[in-house]
Amino acid sequence: MPDVPRGRFVWFDLATPDPEAAQRFYPAVLGWGTAPFVADWGTYTMWTRQAGGHEPLGGIQPTTSERGAGAAPHWLAYVSSPDTDATARRAAELGGRVMVEPQDIPSVGRFAVIADPWGATISAFTPSDGGGGDEPEPPAGAFSWHELASGGGAEEAFAFYADLFGWVKTDAFDMGPDGLYQMYGTGGRPYGGIYHVPERPGGWLHYVRVDDVDRAAAAARQHGGSVDQEPMEVPGGHRIAQLRDPQGARFAVHRIG
Repeated sequence: MPDVPRGRFVWFDLATPDPEAAQRFYPAVLGWGTAPFVADWGTYTMWTRQAGGHEPLGGIQPTTSERGAGAAPHWLAYVSSPDTDATARRAAELGGRVMVEPQDIPSVGRFAVIADPWGATISAFTPSDGGGGDEPEPPAGAFSWHELASGGGAEEAFAFYADLFGWVKTDAFDMGPDGLYQMYGTGGRPYGGIYHVPERPGGWLHYVRVDDVDRAAAAARQHGGSVDQEPMEVPGGHRIAQLRDPQGARFAVHRIG
């Protein structure tokens, strides 16, 4: 078996009813490109970090496909696990649900889709090639922050994911009446934050690093998307905006420093 690092965010799939529209929207807003991945089981469209580039970061799953059937438009993150089957079993033991049972993607790896006890979904993934090596700082165009708004408390939600993926606490800050924003990561690298949302459904929100948050928000509006959270400064001197694509999938943009 390859030596697979535990707990890294390694891939992102967009489930959408309109792949062609998505392929117009995200390049206009984020500067991404697309590339085909051709295998014996079919052709899969991948996102690349730059137009015409060779740095794939995710792909597109039509909601008409078997894996996307019936789902609302959304982004799904894949987190590396040395043993996807064991991670899925452990998620169920901890009160989560296995939404898609562990299965192989020939020549790519093995994955399972998991819902945590409060309904947020994520995928465990064991890549065939191991996926090891250094983990660089996310460049512009790459996913850079992974935020969970949880129907459970921040401590309870963190404990669930820490057990599955080996995440550890990094910094935290008090949001006053909104409670604690608990940041987490591995190996000294921060990955994101977890906080409690008592009055609305929770879920994962994935941020893409950009050079200009305001320009990305304006481009999202111009190309048929919407802005849930206007551009704003957040602790650490960073700037963010929370957006939706024209089909309703949520994502965010992030300028570091």
